[in-house]
Amino acid sequence: MNTAVLRTEFRLLRREPATIFWIFLFPSLLLAILGSIPSFRHADASMGGLRPVDVYVPIAVLIALIMSGAQGLPQVLTGYRERGILRRMSVTPVRPSALLAAQMLVQGVAALASAVLALVVGRAAFGVTLPRQPAGYLLALLLAAASALALGSVVSALSRTTKVAGAIGSMVLFPMMFSAGVWIPVRSMPHALARVVQLTPFGAAARALDQAASGDWPAWGHLGVLAAWTVLLTGAAARWFRWE
Repeated sequence: MNTAVLRTEFRLLRREPATIFWIFLFPSLLLAILGSIPSFRHADASMGGLRPVDVYVPIAVLIALIMSGAQGLPQVLTGYRERGILRRMSVTPVRPSALLAAQMLVQGVAALASAVLALVVGRAAFGVTLPRQPAGYLLALLLAAASALALGSVVSALSRTTKVAGAIGSMVLFPMMFSAGVWIPVRSMPHALARVVQLTPFGAAARALDQAASGDWPAWGHLGVLAAWTVLLTGAAARWFRWE
């Protein structure tokens, strides 16, 4: 990867306040708002004695990844294609693939930084215990990030313009947020619904992060779902993506 391209992409990201807000700040802000509700700070028997705010920290972590994959990455890549930047790069020593790799890394770093911020806010503001199985948590988080970026690449591949990317991204965003447990935590869903949701990338990620946060190693089935979706979506993006 060309380091000059990577530095440029990081500088461009810093100039996008909307992207910084939705990917980096919004998940922690949402967590702070929910944690300020008194009932969210009391143990709930239906959640295994955990408080709702404890359950929503992994969900806040996933929101950053979803925003990056469904909105951040497709808007940037489709904008580059729409403005002919990728086509012009094809005749320079810097290949378009270097720009693609740099943008995926930038978006991934921003989402992972947001995940760390959500963990810090949960711990500092509401006394949420840090993940008791950090290695398993990190593995699940990295697989979830890979799935999110692969999803963003597919949205980019299917979108001819930024308007189309925004529309497709919005169509993907809300089902993924539901499967991550934003409205109903996956552990609180009816059994049949939870089984279906856990076959989606962010449903599996929600359960894997939840298990690691509680001190257990994430179920290999959930990790396998994440890995399978990453491979499937990456293959689809590679097949359909066009530089022009």
